[in-house]
Amino acid sequence: MDNEIRLNTNILESINQIKSVLGENNDLIIREFDFNIKKSPLKLAVLFLSGLVEEKKLETLSLELAEIKNSINSDNQKTLAAFFNKDRDSLEHFFIKLKTSLLCSSGASEGSDYDSLYSLILSGNTVVLLDGYDKFLALNTYGPEEREISEPTSQTIIRGPKDAFTENIAINISQIRRRIKDKSMKVENLQIGNITKTRVAVIYLDSIAKAEIIDEIKSRLSQINIDGILDSGYIEELIKDDHHSVFPTLLNSEKPDSVVAGLLEGKVAIVVDGSPYVLTAPALFVDFLQVSEDYYHHYIVASMTRIFRVMSLFLTLLVPSMFIALTTFHHEMIPTPLLISIAAQREGVPFPSFVQAILMELVFEILREAGIRMPRAIGSAISIVGALVLGQAAVQAGFIAAIVVIIVSITAISSFAIPNYSMSNAIRYLRFILMILSAAFGLYGIFIGLIVLTLHLSKLKSIGVPYLAPIAPRIANENKDTFVRFPLWKLKYRPTTAAKTKEPRTIERPAISGKKEGQEFN
Repeated sequence: MDNEIRLNTNILESINQIKSVLGENNDLIIREFDFNIKKSPLKLAVLFLSGLVEEKKLETLSLELAEIKNSINSDNQKTLAAFFNKDRDSLEHFFIKLKTSLLCSSGASEGSDYDSLYSLILSGNTVVLLDGYDKFLALNTYGPEEREISEPTSQTIIRGPKDAFTENIAINISQIRRRIKDKSMKVENLQIGNITKTRVAVIYLDSIAKAEIIDEIKSRLSQINIDGILDSGYIEELIKDDHHSVFPTLLNSEKPDSVVAGLLEGKVAIVVDGSPYVLTAPALFVDFLQVSEDYYHHYIVASMTRIFRVMSLFLTLLVPSMFIALTTFHHEMIPTPLLISIAAQREGVPFPSFVQAILMELVFEILREAGIRMPRAIGSAISIVGALVLGQAAVQAGFIAAIVVIIVSITAISSFAIPNYSMSNAIRYLRFILMILSAAFGLYGIFIGLIVLTLHLSKLKSIGVPYLAPIAPRIANENKDTFVRFPLWKLKYRPTTAAKTKEPRTIERPAISGKKEGQEFN
């Protein structure tokens, strides 16, 4: 086993061993330095992967080693004594002095086996080998080219912070720390993935978050056994309570302010290296209908916007199935003028309402997916133009009634009003099940589907927390920030679903001074 093989004291044999394992890769750089101590040769080797290290740190290391070499060769006694004991046998003393003297040795670590050495090199560290010594020095020089902080791409807002997470976990953690300057914030690092060894950080406020939720999340993460983690979506799927439910039970966000708001409510954030989406848990059903911008506008405006989102969710879910049920089984429920108009539009159309609706919905879903996958410059144009052209052509050709195009358009537009993409996907695909039930049983089928859906949502949990809380089960005084938003000074208590204390948080309105009631300034 590699982890049982200790480092060879012969530097040439160690280099050959590393090459035999890592291979003759072009990005594996090995630089050798020759020192002379009392005219006795001493070799030192530096190994790193060129694509993972920061060039500035590497240049600093090279200059420092060159300076040490020049000092040794010039036999500058004063400079020499600052780095090592001139006794050739005191390699350990030289090793320690080298570690403490190099400017780039911040976060340096030592190792004595090949397995640790491979892991450190592959993680972007620079390894220093000393001939005749059975330990190596690993310098933290990780710094590949990264995407700069930019605006969110999938969670656009009008008012609020415009920065978004990146693929660098260190930058993502720093963006959270920049907003929370409290000593109770804890960051615990894990390594998941047998091959990728992806760094995962668990972040929470120790003074607010429930200990049982923190322990449960860390327990689930520690039990993950997989070759690699390429995105936070892997984590989301592996640790969710119900693996077969289409509803998301962990909230993903690329906005630091949204994650920080969750932390302040007692939630736990999961940051994955290489992913710009940070997970927060537990996540309730109402969380997926809220956005951070709700708290940056007046509470009445924000409440009305939330109500519109809830309406959009029901429109997306029910409009096609209701149309199929009414036009197939329940003609008496349609006003007579509208029924005559629908009948006139369907004249000459060879397909029943269900077939028309399902065809148009499938075509729109294909157009939506094509618009997402195509280049951004033409993707939106293709999806919009395609829907208009196909819809109009289908109506003129007599394949589809005009009312069906209107129904599908209402459904599509409503789905865009659901702020979370994962929740939008779940609702969009569930409507096909309701359409089939309505075509088979009419309104009875829709009611059966809604009852089953409600039972499923009532059974769901997110890290042990009921998914429909605080509605079902009802939690007193915690419905002030669900489908409507009360004023900030009314939100005195954190949600008990995640926070461990019911003590009021600090929210107070400033006293309005300078004039009496009813008095106006001139």
